[in-house]
Amino acid sequence: MKILVIEDDAKAASLMSKGLTQEGFVVDTCNNGEDGLELAVSSKPDLMVLDIMLPKLDGWEVLKQMRRLGISMPILILTARDSVDHRVKGLTLGADDYIVKPFAFSELVARIRTVLRRSATALADELTFADLTLDTRRHKVLRGQISIDLSSKEFQLLELLLSHQGEVLSRSFISERVWDMSFEGDSNVVDVNIRRLRAKMDDAFPRKLIQTVRGRGYVIR
Repeated sequence: MKILVIEDDAKAASLMSKGLTQEGFVVDTCNNGEDGLELAVSSKPDLMVLDIMLPKLDGWEVLKQMRRLGISMPILILTARDSVDHRVKGLTLGADDYIVKPFAFSELVARIRTVLRRSATALADELTFADLTLDTRRHKVLRGQISIDLSSKEFQLLELLLSHQGEVLSRSFISERVWDMSFEGDSNVVDVNIRRLRAKMDDAFPRKLIQTVRGRGYVIR
């Protein structure tokens, strides 16, 4: 998943870029609205983090032009004002979410993941990667032409991985989304279910799709 951060505060942009990269995202940064808009159109990121107070072109204008061009990528607004009018303006112009400065980095990551997940759910009834297809409406999984029978939790786990394909998901993130619980260091529920999922959808095929990233988590790629 690629994220474009448009923020004129160099320190803030650097911290966000470093942190989001550690979370498994690919990050581009830009320090003004004009260049940021051009980069968004040309590089087509999966999500934009957009500051309002920007040189050359402010965040409101970037947002308006993005939607005027018919670009529907999710946009998360950074704002220093927590007024109702400010929030309504952003949502009316087409922002998907907003976060008020100063903010905890963990909140930024949580909001980004929520917006991306919501966007993926809204856009696709079918998730695909390589020869793998997951049909969310009919609750079916195919590897090539072979139907794979998954339990409810295995299906949720695979859907989560496919919704974030290419992005390393931590055990904490997976356990919160699939089991609705905080991850405990000595719990192996995620690892056990990953092994079961691999046995069903990877073991019989030459290409292994679910990868372990040591010390970080799991990813489909």
